[in-house]
Amino acid sequence: MIPEIGHFALILCLALSIVQGVLPLVGAAKGNRALMAVARPAAAANAFFGTVAIGCLAYSFYLSDFTVLNVANNSNSLLPWYYKVAATWGSHEGSILFWTVTLGWWGAAVAFCARRLPAEMVARVTGVLGLVGMGFLLFMLLTSTPFLRLFPAPAEGADLNPLLQDPGMVFHPPLLYLGYVGFAVPFAFAIAALISGRLDAAWARWMRPWTTAAWVLLTLGIALGSYWAYYELGWGGWWFWDPVENSSFMPWLTGTALIHSLAVTEKRGCFRIWTVLLAILTFSLSLLGTFLVRSGVLTSVHAFATDPERGLFILAFLIIVIGLSFLLFAWRAPTVGLGGNFSLISRESMLLVNNVLLVVAMGAVLLGTLYPLFLDALNAGKISVGPPYFDAVFGPLMLPCVFLMGVGPLARWKDADPKALARELAWCLVAAIVAGAAIPLLMGEFGHWVFLGCTSAMFVFFAVIQTFRHQIRNQPGNVFARLMRQPRAFWGMQLAHIGVAVFIIGVALVKGYQSERDVRMYEGETVTVAGYTFTFNGVETVRGPNYTADRGDFTLSVNGRELQHLYPEKRKYYSSNSMPMTESAIRHSITGDVYVSLGTPTNDGGWVVRAYYKPYVTWIWWGCIIMAAAGLWAASDRRYRRRKQKNEADGE
Repeated sequence: MIPEIGHFALILCLALSIVQGVLPLVGAAKGNRALMAVARPAAAANAFFGTVAIGCLAYSFYLSDFTVLNVANNSNSLLPWYYKVAATWGSHEGSILFWTVTLGWWGAAVAFCARRLPAEMVARVTGVLGLVGMGFLLFMLLTSTPFLRLFPAPAEGADLNPLLQDPGMVFHPPLLYLGYVGFAVPFAFAIAALISGRLDAAWARWMRPWTTAAWVLLTLGIALGSYWAYYELGWGGWWFWDPVENSSFMPWLTGTALIHSLAVTEKRGCFRIWTVLLAILTFSLSLLGTFLVRSGVLTSVHAFATDPERGLFILAFLIIVIGLSFLLFAWRAPTVGLGGNFSLISRESMLLVNNVLLVVAMGAVLLGTLYPLFLDALNAGKISVGPPYFDAVFGPLMLPCVFLMGVGPLARWKDADPKALARELAWCLVAAIVAGAAIPLLMGEFGHWVFLGCTSAMFVFFAVIQTFRHQIRNQPGNVFARLMRQPRAFWGMQLAHIGVAVFIIGVALVKGYQSERDVRMYEGETVTVAGYTFTFNGVETVRGPNYTADRGDFTLSVNGRELQHLYPEKRKYYSSNSMPMTESAIRHSITGDVYVSLGTPTNDGGWVVRAYYKPYVTWIWWGCIIMAAAGLWAASDRRYRRRKQKNEADGE
């Protein structure tokens, strides 16, 4: 009965999406307030019945109801309950359901949290979200329903992919989808603005917190996925330029550009066309990522649900949404206007160059991701584009981007004095060069890329300090009082830049000074990596709830002083025919991780062991957390909660 309720709830969602997508748009076009008022209840009901549907599927997984084909294919009665719930989005059907329900949640949030917006804008935004949701609901109900029944039911399920049986996978996909789908909101604002012809400071202010919220969630989702790959796959890497990783990174890059472009549109009325284009492009990349992960065109440890046939439906939907959006943009953009003028040396110009660099970097990632697919589709051979290409192309593009990140906030709007700007930044640059040279020397070996990375990061850090000094210079009161008077958006911007600096230092140091050994070890033997000694004490067999594991025991010591025992595992799941899964053991510290994983056993009783030292690797994820926290703080700025009348007055 539960699956039937879920399926019926999806049918109701489709009907409500049609109502939400059509009536408010018609009402906004005709000025009919009664039709526009339908937007809020339709969006709320859509979100409610979507929640009922995914709740029914999750409950079916929790009960191990193997009469549901999706449950039988992706779960097992031996799974812990939290992995059963996570299995809800661990399949093609379940992930599309979660995508669609998330879109309903965002639509309801816009409908009820944007009460102070003009009724026409709310109607158009929720209408666009309803039409997008309608497309995904049609796809799901016609080709990918998660509630198909299976009779007779098997006695046991096929099990969840062992790679997904990890706490990180309980939270990583939902966060990633919330960010992915969240960019549908700025997309809807952009389409609504093109329809109405209103692209002003008030419109940018309405759109900005939604964009930031989606960016924050995507940042956290990407960071958690990176950390999962680091500790779960046993390779010790934090980013592999995997095509599926790239599919989430590309909208993050353009989303970052969109946040900065919105700041200019809100403050100066500039970049209006550019802002709309970025909003459309970012959501288009989110749809492209959904196609790549769910269509079966990619082979990846991350692409855990693939379906080549149904991928054609996603591709057709993607082409329709992107094609119609860019046609509307081409038609309406010339009527929007360019906004205010600015000089070559100004904050606007620096933000524009920064945005262009981010988009070019996205294009480089997109080329490296899709080029092998195009060659394969044309039967021109199979190639693999890996880290050497991305490192060679992406890094040089980011260096000037990071430099402008430090310079931009100190430049005046419209027209900056180059000499005054140089005077303010001179000490920042000198201090950054000194610190950038000192860090690799203190690490014991000078490296050019480490120097460049640390110098750019320290330049951003010192520039943030100078920006605060510049901001509070002529204000009354003591330093603390002046700092507390600064708006949350300003604090958020500066903290986000500090997060980028922390991230860059982590990347530079781990790439420059990581050490690793891949050795064959026997009980009682030792291996030393970067001053850390690993003593192999042997392997024992342990049992988990749905697996058996060979658990290694390593004593970690430095200069004869024991630090702790590390217990990496090699797991074999009862219901899976896949290869054994690696569970690494890691000793974390602020200065670096000591990491060990078991490889394969040898015929003579030994084990292949991988031991690593990863200096400052956790700074990578701490940088992401700082960026996300800064984004949340900026999104809570009080000016985004002004009264509707004030917003409209500001937009005139």
